[in-house]
Amino acid sequence: MKKITLLAILIIAALSSNANAQTVVSPVATATATIITPLTISKLVDMNFGDISTNGTNGTVILSNANVRSATGGASFSAATPGTITSAKFVVTGNTGYAYSISIPTAITLTHTNTTSVMQVTNIGNSVGATGTLTGGTQDISVGGTLNLVGAQLEGVYTNTTDLKVTVNYN
Repeated sequence: MKKITLLAILIIAALSSNANAQTVVSPVATATATIITPLTISKLVDMNFGDISTNGTNGTVILSNANVRSATGGASFSAATPGTITSAKFVVTGNTGYAYSISIPTAITLTHTNTTSVMQVTNIGNSVGATGTLTGGTQDISVGGTLNLVGAQLEGVYTNTTDLKVTVNYN
């Protein structure tokens, strides 16, 4: 009878043992988004090469990013009546400390009011380079270039109101 009792105890123990199921804990991730100040650019000043004369030969007027101009070849100007001389100036606004890229055209065409005579502005460059960083949330960009005149350049006003675009994007 002892054999049956021992066998009965083992069967009861086996049937009464708790079966522990494994519990899986699912981790939770946090989702976050930060909206930053949009990057904007505004024009402050237009580019103006001032009053220029030509002596019948080709020449150039170089306008630096710092409003300084110089002439080569047949181009010249009067110190007494220079006209308005300004490099273009833009201000970029966005998040402080953020870097951004700058894109500008390398050349534009200025057209006479008669709409047939033109001059080219080449070697367009800026005071910042290909990238800038927003110190205090803003940065100024000055833009200059080289105005190319032919010796028989028609007298009058030449303009381009659409192509000197400075584009900026956050990096």
